Amino acid sequence: MKRTWLRWVPAAAVPAVIAAGVLVGSIPARAGDPLPQKSAAEVLTLLGQHSTRSFSGTLEQSSELGLPDLPAVGPTSGPASAGGAASIAELLTGEHTARIFMDGPTKVRIQVVDRLAERDVIRRDSDVWFYNSRDNSAAHLTLPAKASDLPLPAPDAPVPSTHAIPTPEELAKRFLDAADSSTSVTVGPDVQVAGRSAYSLVLAPRTEGTLVERAVIAVDGATGMPLKVTVSARGQQEPAFEAGFTSLTLAAPEDAMFNFTAPPGATVKELPLPQGPMMPHQQSTPGFQGEPATPGMLPPDYVPGSAVHQRDAGAPKPTVTGKGWESVIGFPAPPDGQGAQLTEALLKDPLLSQAAVVVPGGRLLSTSLVNVLLTDDGRIFVGMVPAERLQAAAGAA
Repeated sequence: MKRTWLRWVPAAAVPAVIAAGVLVGSIPARAGDPLPQKSAAEVLTLLGQHSTRSFSGTLEQSSELGLPDLPAVGPTSGPASAGGAASIAELLTGEHTARIFMDGPTKVRIQVVDRLAERDVIRRDSDVWFYNSRDNSAAHLTLPAKASDLPLPAPDAPVPSTHAIPTPEELAKRFLDAADSSTSVTVGPDVQVAGRSAYSLVLAPRTEGTLVERAVIAVDGATGMPLKVTVSARGQQEPAFEAGFTSLTLAAPEDAMFNFTAPPGATVKELPLPQGPMMPHQQSTPGFQGEPATPGMLPPDYVPGSAVHQRDAGAPKPTVTGKGWESVIGFPAPPDGQGAQLTEALLKDPLLSQAAVVVPGGRLLSTSLVNVLLTDDGRIFVGMVPAERLQAAAGAA
């Protein structure tokens, strides 16, 4: 199975590195014990051998992105439009906690604990449940046979807001997938995460044209499992974004954790899968071992019924300007002249209207790591680049 990180390992070193990884990976690493010294290639190989699929733990995310203080409101639960975007904006501020339980690729439960509510995504085999305690709403999705071998398409109906904290594994994969020759990969000092000794794999852009200074992946010294991802922004001392385990148990959770029954009085929707061929953007994100990601493990933009799925259905594909860390992704305006209405609807939400500032041709949501440009005609441009790069991309499109 092809693994993204293996392209960083010199071909002649692969057999020796894999053999060393197998031997070292078989010896448990205790908290406080110094880890055997490894090169970046060896840590990447250890990460590539990671096969932990049964565990439970607590994830914490913290963000210092330079966003203004936003109103203290509970999580939204409406369909993925303005409400969904507001939930994402809320996720990018402050601190968030989630509990995650996993036993193989088809048993997953994620509980996101918000200030005023709890949101759950539960999968057991072909049954997937989405639940939001704020308005006691639930949605159920029945996956087709052999769903673990298929992309997960978006259903034909929206689901309650289920934006979850991204796991270290998801974040690590995204950064490693994006890494290319413009990225320096080194090993930093060992760290302790959730009581476990871990290597620090440091990814640093070799270009000044990005807002990112570096991303550090804490790789468990015994299993190769990503435990934490820390992203630093240029010119900012404290981490701009962190997501990692604060507690972790590498054992199968109780089977009852993957059961769900809607509470009394809950509004329950049955979500149909769409008919017809699947669109390319509907493919799920593979795990490190090539397994399709499960619904509970998907990042916010892959959750069924999310803004990305609803916006992209039947629409032109996004465009990419630039390369590597300097890439700008442009999303076309919705068809039938609905772009301006979409932008207006998004900005009616108090979260977004307070954070976005007026710029020539649209509104800019600016953070220390990512900038988002909403044009007056409904196009969206996103990139880990200065705002002027987004405006240039919008003007050239």
